[in-house]
Amino acid sequence: MKKFALFLTICFLSISNVYAENENIYDMPRVPPKTPIFDSYGKSYNLTSFKGEFVVAVFWSRYCAPCLKEMDDLGNFAKQTEYDGIKVILISPEAEWSSAESRRKVLEKYGAGNIEDFVDKKGDLASDMGIYRTPHTVLLNVKGEEIGRIGGSADWDSDKIVEYIYKIKADSNNYLKENANKVRDILGTKTSIKVNEI
Repeated sequence: MKKFALFLTICFLSISNVYAENENIYDMPRVPPKTPIFDSYGKSYNLTSFKGEFVVAVFWSRYCAPCLKEMDDLGNFAKQTEYDGIKVILISPEAEWSSAESRRKVLEKYGAGNIEDFVDKKGDLASDMGIYRTPHTVLLNVKGEEIGRIGGSADWDSDKIVEYIYKIKADSNNYLKENANKVRDILGTKTSIKVNEI
């Protein structure tokens, strides 16, 4: 009985999250954990591996109906923005998959076969980032720093969301240009931040 109650609670939280407009854009960028994620070939990456591109990292689960529902829109969003320095990646728990092929089949079926996908072994990255519900989106600037999150589903194929992401990308680039020394001091990086890298 307790397991069933827990299952219903999880389902309710997932369904209630579908309509959430829960975005949080930070005042200052944050360094994400270096916890590894793995591609279909077993190669290790982390969230800072994609420096040079604005990253939309979507944590999802194959058992999450809102996640599957937004896949087709995400696939369209990725196609629309791929040549503008925006990279969409998908991160799911490794335990949900028997193989990389099974993961790719699900993504193809739901319209997101064009998006690069990764697995989070044992849910370590999600746990390190305090992500316990899906879908959950993490936004990273071109320096590989976390600048915000979107909790719940988003209408990724709508002009409003596309414009919103472009605006956040532009704002984060402008922030880095205007506050390069401040960002460097806070993050403790010793390398210089050059405008042409942003």
